[in-house]
Amino acid sequence: MHLLELKNVHSGYDGKEVLHNVNLCISEPSIYVVLGPNGAGKTTLFRTISGIIKPQAGKVLLDGIEVFPSKEIRRKMNYLSHNNALPEEMTVYDALRFYANMEGGNPDEVLDLLKLRDLKNKKISDLSQGQKKKVSIAKVFLREREIYLLDEPTANLDPIVSKEIRDILLELSRDKIVLYSSHNLYEARDVGTYLILIKEGSVALFDRISNIRSSKYRVGIRANTDISKIVDAKVGEGGYYVLSVDTPEEAGLILRDLVNRGVIVTEMRQLDNPLQELFDENGDTSTAT
Repeated sequence: MHLLELKNVHSGYDGKEVLHNVNLCISEPSIYVVLGPNGAGKTTLFRTISGIIKPQAGKVLLDGIEVFPSKEIRRKMNYLSHNNALPEEMTVYDALRFYANMEGGNPDEVLDLLKLRDLKNKKISDLSQGQKKKVSIAKVFLREREIYLLDEPTANLDPIVSKEIRDILLELSRDKIVLYSSHNLYEARDVGTYLILIKEGSVALFDRISNIRSSKYRVGIRANTDISKIVDAKVGEGGYYVLSVDTPEEAGLILRDLVNRGVIVTEMRQLDNPLQELFDENGDTSTAT
């Protein structure tokens, strides 16, 4: 088990401070979703943890050793930028082999892991943005690391590929620490165990996602009959029968009652994302830099 610590970290660029007095202590293998409105400092946080930029003050420690300037400690981490930094004139295979020669790893294994075999001989410049993102992710998985810092890993990917990436990360997080930024609040809730909320360069919240509850709880139900005659529900968004309850447990009791009455419930889902409320006061859910 590894321990990642940020102690009173101030960081930024060209003398301008972006992160202010950030303190974090991360030790449990899991997925830590990093969220924040535009310009909050998520990318700066990743670059500071990975040692790409030196903190202006404070310390980033991995297992008690400062990340900057230790090259050996930095080699225990892998950072995926939200930008696809790839050699455009190389083929996919040659690019991965180039990185493997520097970092180690097997290009053929990651081609299979990310299902890139059909693109093996294509030039990077001929790929779509989504395909380039997959190659960037493949580069990250060439060599096993202890800490993975992934800045928008599913951006520009279609839903099927996004799910494949999430499944890989969920498996990885069984014994690795994964920090994962996303602009998709529903994806964040589904894939993450912990939430690190960054606002105006500071950690506004660090908690288990399961502890974050909505102030309101609306449930959408699809059924084989008009349930508005049984419960206080109205047809609303997406064709769901929508009802408001105080707790998830109350929704479960309503579901049980409907089933006992012979209603066939084909779908039941929460309509409000509790993470959305964290951003409502800002009016901005876009990804930070």
